[in-house]
Amino acid sequence: MTVHAPAAAAEATLIEIALPDDVRDGLGAALAAEGEPTADIDRAMTRYLQVFAQLPTDTLQRILDFGRHCDTPGVGYVRNLPVDAHLPATPADGRPSREKTTFVAEGVLLGLSGLLGEPVGFATEKDGQLVHDVVPVPGGAMTQTNQGSSVFLNFHNDIVHDAGGRYDLASPDFLVLSCLRADHEGVAGTYYADARDICRAVDAETLTVLRSPLFRMNAPGSYVRDVAGGVDVLSDPVPMISGPDAFPEVSAAANGVHPMTQEARTALDRLQAACRQVAHEVLLRPGQALLINNRKGLHARSPFTARYDGRDRWLQRTYVRRNQWDIRHRAVPGSRRLH
Repeated sequence: MTVHAPAAAAEATLIEIALPDDVRDGLGAALAAEGEPTADIDRAMTRYLQVFAQLPTDTLQRILDFGRHCDTPGVGYVRNLPVDAHLPATPADGRPSREKTTFVAEGVLLGLSGLLGEPVGFATEKDGQLVHDVVPVPGGAMTQTNQGSSVFLNFHNDIVHDAGGRYDLASPDFLVLSCLRADHEGVAGTYYADARDICRAVDAETLTVLRSPLFRMNAPGSYVRDVAGGVDVLSDPVPMISGPDAFPEVSAAANGVHPMTQEARTALDRLQAACRQVAHEVLLRPGQALLINNRKGLHARSPFTARYDGRDRWLQRTYVRRNQWDIRHRAVPGSRRLH
């Protein structure tokens, strides 16, 4: 089994989609004919839309509905996707592999992303790349970042530092995680805790505190490391839970949430405990992907052993926005990247 249900009773907050073999093979053949996508990303995204539009109507609608409706599950698990015929060594430094000469994996990642919105690149995360290689890096093994491996990556959503003080407003609406290579032991789990399940799992008093602006989010680890010289950069005070009861949004920084009162600290501990209680676990394998709503829930990753031998776990990731208009102040002139 590669999917484990929450320990607590929860509503259907995960969808599963498995492509038929013939659909997988047709998709793979079309993607194998395409070149490196970022040389002309607009053309590539248009082509991927054409390719993925050939999915069976029911499958295509399930993916589209996942991205466009408030009441749909917060995480989707897609299986039996095409893979590259040959996969080089896992990159050692988290940068794109120079040895990878086919781009089926990138086509899968960007094609799924295009059904949810538009992939975006932030200059302070992976140098603004649209396709992120998520691999263990020796210097980051103990960190709360995508370079980590030796520690549990706490429940979080991916946020973006913003000089305006709100790190959630410019954040991705979705992430897509696609597996190219599993870890050696096959034990690395990706978890997703839906905000609706979290709210049901905590008591009313805790939920009131979580809905109060008593928390400050630390900027992403990459920003603190590469831009701020290792010094924490905290957001304005914000709530961790917001929005209507039926459709709550949850925010938690991987690089640390700073409670402003003891009451808030207790509520934060209870939120993390609730996440562990209600989370779905997925053990990703090659040819599998997760569609993650970055606002409806929080995700995490279990520890695993990295060997740094070229065969380590290798995921690819995109950040996806439904609309880039309201973050146009972050645009880098002459580029598809955002500050």
